[in-house]
Amino acid sequence: MSARIGVAVMAVLLALYIVLVGQRAWLLLLSEDPVGIAMGIGLIVLPILAAWALVRELLFGVRAQQLGRRLEAEGTTPDDEVALRPSGRIVREDGDALFPAYRAAVEADPDDWRGWYRLGLAYDAAGDRRRAREAVRTAIRLETAQRRR
Repeated sequence: MSARIGVAVMAVLLALYIVLVGQRAWLLLLSEDPVGIAMGIGLIVLPILAAWALVRELLFGVRAQQLGRRLEAEGTTPDDEVALRPSGRIVREDGDALFPAYRAAVEADPDDWRGWYRLGLAYDAAGDRRRAREAVRTAIRLETAQRRR
């Protein structure tokens, strides 16, 4: 729940930022100074990129959460026992030990979104966030393609 509040706060702050920067950009575009006009254009492009990145991450989070709930409803979420640190994070060695089985499942059936999602969870448990996100993105892509068929 606190993550959703954090996302909402960041979205509101981004909207406020876009409005304030948009005002400055407009003033710079009207300045008739070539440097001011260039800066005004930059001030328009950067918030658009920031908004695109925020929307992309929000959609990723929503879709990943939907897939996680679907796995949970099917009763196929990983139930491996792993040790936790006092902070609540998984002990990395336990996460590393889980990884080979999930990688083998993906190699056996590379078109199964469930396997990719579980692999993403294993990568995350092993501390490899970049690969975890890539695996979950693949799961989202495969599930979307499967649903459209």
